[in-house]
Amino acid sequence: MKINFTNSKNINREQLERLYNDVEWYAYTQDLEVLQQAIEQSLEVVTAWNGEELIGLIRIIGDGLTIIYIQDILVLNAYQNQGIATQLMQQVLEKYKNVRQKVLLTEEAPDVRHFYEKNGFESCDKGSLVAFARLS
Repeated sequence: MKINFTNSKNINREQLERLYNDVEWYAYTQDLEVLQQAIEQSLEVVTAWNGEELIGLIRIIGDGLTIIYIQDILVLNAYQNQGIATQLMQQVLEKYKNVRQKVLLTEEAPDVRHFYEKNGFESCDKGSLVAFARLS
């Protein structure tokens, strides 16, 4: 299996819906027009493909100079635990290596924590940082 990675915001809406629904991120697919606009207005989107099938995506927002925010990183369930998310993350971290702040919010789960820690992120419940969020 040869996975191809591309930098493109031009993604078929049905492919996006399938990917986000597969990982049960239904809040995104309730309004596909908004999801499509969010993708298009992102700083960067890197996608993973198996042939014509969208199998993974990482979406970055921010200014790209002083801060990036990793908004989404997701891989189809059938392709998880094969290093695809790590490859997506490493591409972004390499491109934005000179950006001081790389931020993300995610759910608390042992496998999720392990993934981000192995990619060099530190939880704000450790160390000197504090995180705040306001969700509507």
